[in-house]
Amino acid sequence: MPHIPVHPSAEKRHRQNLKRAERNRVVRTRARTLAKTAAETIATSTDEAKAQEALKQATKVLYKAISSGTMHRNTVRRKVARLSASLHRKFGKKA
Repeated sequence: MPHIPVHPSAEKRHRQNLKRAERNRVVRTRARTLAKTAAETIATSTDEAKAQEALKQATKVLYKAISSGTMHRNTVRRKVARLSASLHRKFGKKA
């Protein structure tokens, strides 16, 4: 059964919650998509610069998701750490 607020303040709170949920869904979807794209790019690409750029874009969007309160900071940090570890495993340090 859908939520049916009775008081005016509850109606307003319900409207706000719906707007915020939609905004959070958009941010979360974009962050997950870019993280997945970066992982695929790192796995399949032979060009290190292209893989680093994909990682940079994903990192930027993921950290913005933290600042907006959409995603938890430890979740984002774990995702970024795994992506960068896979990048370093594939291309390694060249000295």
